[in-house]
Amino acid sequence: MADYKHTLNLPQTDFPMKADLAQREPAMVRAWEERRTYEKLREVARGRPRFVLHDGPPYANGAIHIGHAVNKILKDIVVKSRSLDGFDSPYIPGWDCHGLPIELQVEKGHGRPGQKLDARAFRAACRAYAQEQIELQRADFKRLGVLGDWDRPYLTMSPRYEAQQLRAFGRIIRNGHLYKGVKPVYWCLDCRSALAEAEVEYEEKISPAIDVAFRVTDRAELAARIALPAATLGAVPVDVVIWTTTPWTLAANQAVALRAEFRYVLVRARRDGEPRALIVAAELLEACRARWDLAEVSVLAQFEGRALEGLKLAHPFHDRQVPVVLGEHVTLDAGTGAVHTAPGHGQEDFAVGQRYGLPVTNPVGPDGTFLPDTPLVAGLKVDAANAVIIEALRKAGRLLHHEPYSHSYPHCWRHKTPVIFRATPQWFISMERAGLRANTLRDIRAVEWTPAWGEQRISGMIESRPDWCISRQRTWGVPIPLFVHRQTGERHPRTDELIEAAAARVEQGGIDAWFALAPGELLGADAQHYEKVTDVMDVWADSGMSFECVGTERPEVAAPVDLYLEGSDQHRGWFHSALLMSEALYERAPYRGVLTHGFTVDEKGRKMSKSLGNVVAPQKVMNSLGADVLRLWVAATDYANEMSVSDEILKRMADSYRRMRNTLRFLLGNLHGFDPKRHALPAGQLLALDRWMLLRTHALQAEVLEAYRRYGFHLIYQKVHNFCSVELGGLYLDVIKDRMYTTPAAGSARRSAQTVMFHIAECMVRWLAPILSFTTEEVWRYLPGERRESVFHETWHAPPQPPADAIDWAALLKLRAGVTRELEGLRDTGAIGAPLDARVEVHCVPEERPRFAALGDELRFLLITSEAQVHEAASAPAGGVAAFGAGEGGVWITVRPSSDPKCVRCWHRRPDVGSDARHPQLCARCVSNVEGPGEQRRFV
Repeated sequence: MADYKHTLNLPQTDFPMKADLAQREPAMVRAWEERRTYEKLREVARGRPRFVLHDGPPYANGAIHIGHAVNKILKDIVVKSRSLDGFDSPYIPGWDCHGLPIELQVEKGHGRPGQKLDARAFRAACRAYAQEQIELQRADFKRLGVLGDWDRPYLTMSPRYEAQQLRAFGRIIRNGHLYKGVKPVYWCLDCRSALAEAEVEYEEKISPAIDVAFRVTDRAELAARIALPAATLGAVPVDVVIWTTTPWTLAANQAVALRAEFRYVLVRARRDGEPRALIVAAELLEACRARWDLAEVSVLAQFEGRALEGLKLAHPFHDRQVPVVLGEHVTLDAGTGAVHTAPGHGQEDFAVGQRYGLPVTNPVGPDGTFLPDTPLVAGLKVDAANAVIIEALRKAGRLLHHEPYSHSYPHCWRHKTPVIFRATPQWFISMERAGLRANTLRDIRAVEWTPAWGEQRISGMIESRPDWCISRQRTWGVPIPLFVHRQTGERHPRTDELIEAAAARVEQGGIDAWFALAPGELLGADAQHYEKVTDVMDVWADSGMSFECVGTERPEVAAPVDLYLEGSDQHRGWFHSALLMSEALYERAPYRGVLTHGFTVDEKGRKMSKSLGNVVAPQKVMNSLGADVLRLWVAATDYANEMSVSDEILKRMADSYRRMRNTLRFLLGNLHGFDPKRHALPAGQLLALDRWMLLRTHALQAEVLEAYRRYGFHLIYQKVHNFCSVELGGLYLDVIKDRMYTTPAAGSARRSAQTVMFHIAECMVRWLAPILSFTTEEVWRYLPGERRESVFHETWHAPPQPPADAIDWAALLKLRAGVTRELEGLRDTGAIGAPLDARVEVHCVPEERPRFAALGDELRFLLITSEAQVHEAASAPAGGVAAFGAGEGGVWITVRPSSDPKCVRCWHRRPDVGSDARHPQLCARCVSNVEGPGEQRRFV
């Protein structure tokens, strides 16, 4: 038997079948650095329209986790796709470097400032620790395949950044947004510092819930206010009952709040055999009766809360009277409808207190201990004070009920411990002065939010948020560069000039230049009247001003930028702080668009937790499956919701990766020997099937580009994976194998398919480059034709537009599906071994025949059978089955085994096998392809 293998054009490529991503990717990272791929991209893109994604800085503390990987990969996909889309899209990574978490790490080895290290040495240790963390994180981010200006990132601890932050702070002051006040703020007893709202998270807490009686001091006045005859009350004292879960705050109580329009009742009852007269909200009476175990309850009067405004009550354990006030914060969700009010320990209490001129007292020190002059609880921690106060109330007969109560309560996000509200002198950015709240709400509407619900979420937060407490009592942070008068507390009249002088020093010597500064160096003789502020700024101000600090130094990324992209928690974090900072500086948003992604959970929807053993470490994934598989998972997952990840999910993603890699490898193998400059055919000379495939590629490219522009990355994965699996692997590439392998290497039939495969490969390598960055860069080196050094230096490929066809490909492909179904049945019974062992006859009514006869003898190549004929028929022939299934008549197919001999070269069964004595085992077509001019194809 003659061997004709050498006459076949089998695929040839050095592109590896096995990906070995974990081994190859690190070398590619090094190659990108050595070739300066990112820097060359900036040169290539110079002069294009600009698209800027501003990096939200991760905190420089600890190894990156799967959430970091998701965020950085999504950003990289955006930046790379915009570059391919014809934009100059620089990416400057950044790190958030100040703040308490770094201080806590340093304290583990050196104690608090002043114990082993002075403040300056402590800050130096913080800086060194942050730099170590940056180096570790940077290596992992680069390993993920993220391209960026890694040699010149922005660091919030760099002196130039800190100096610009001070200058921007000065502008905020000039714009009238800063004031100093005594207000209750979140206070962490472990941090010993005020917290921003973004530094607080809510967790369940069990607190002592108590009902406390505040006695009415003038029963006659009460009776007159509610139109009740004084005699009705008799000698029984009357109490307004409050409910609270923070007994310790009663030490600072200054009032009891009711709701003006709520209905309240005065009831007489017996409790433990003793008569009581109690005032509660009418709607809550039944719940209170059961909770307090009241008997013989009768309602003496009903009235609105406003009737008691100003009525004096006796504090339950202090020798003072407190008024009844009215507040909108009073609800009927729980309790009694009367709220104990301590303006020094609650934001709503403070707001009510301001309206009524109530004292703002705070008897609690920064460590949570009551001050020495506090009656009853001096020197006690707030938690310990609860029990003492409850016992005092019990002895005084003012405690109606006490029980443990589970509720959602604010906790410090760093320490995971409950916080308190504590009134202290702090610096605030006002939400109302200079129209900050109104301007912000106005400009939110002009931002494009992805997903769209982000607009409502952040609007609600801005509408309800209090003034921003911007000062912190910490060591490692950017200073508040102010001098205030020792007696009046007023800022120095030369504040603008002094801030610029401080910024100039910080620019040279970092924040230590401020802390080491003697006031006299800048104030001269005024130094005796002014003191230097030692507070630092809230760390959210550091990152919140990144658009200003980075944009000033790097004008190519100046605000307003095109996109901020972070997790959905940043509506109350970075999106929020940056928005307020930009509005305070320029009365505009810092971004045109905001994209948020969900959090990572396991396949059961549970949060990642070491205790559950479900943590997926990106380092482990990169070192086993490879970064490209992780990147593909990120792209394939709908980030608008929680993002499920597990080892099993990633293994399935690796299978999808292999499908796309193998498709690319098949294209490369069949482009062997193809020079696009010399061999590519014009669109009009392509075979009909190739023209159709090129049109499908055009259509898919339009969908892919639109999905990239709308950040629908999971749609890109679905569309491209389906293209590889169905339209290429399941159809086109399968059909053209015969033409590619058996026709002459330089023949027009083969060149036509190669031309289309070349354009498909050029498109696909770009479609996938933002996602499978390592793989596509590897593919790029094996593609034929002249090209730039990196796929990332390119823009989208523009394949030629073929002319429209009269062939009804949709009908032919439906016919092919019907034939394939029948072929599978014959294979199952053993009647045939492969589709080429079969012959097909198509019978159709006369009006249908032109559609299915359009390909002539080449229909068999589309069906991948050895014979296919089309006949007219008025009805189904014997043995014929409906081609399209029930409900669609007029076309029938008959599929039978072929009795013709098999060609050893193309494996088709043809009656002309052996017709040439020189090649007794070949069909006539193969003889022509081996020795003659080669077959001519028009369609398939």
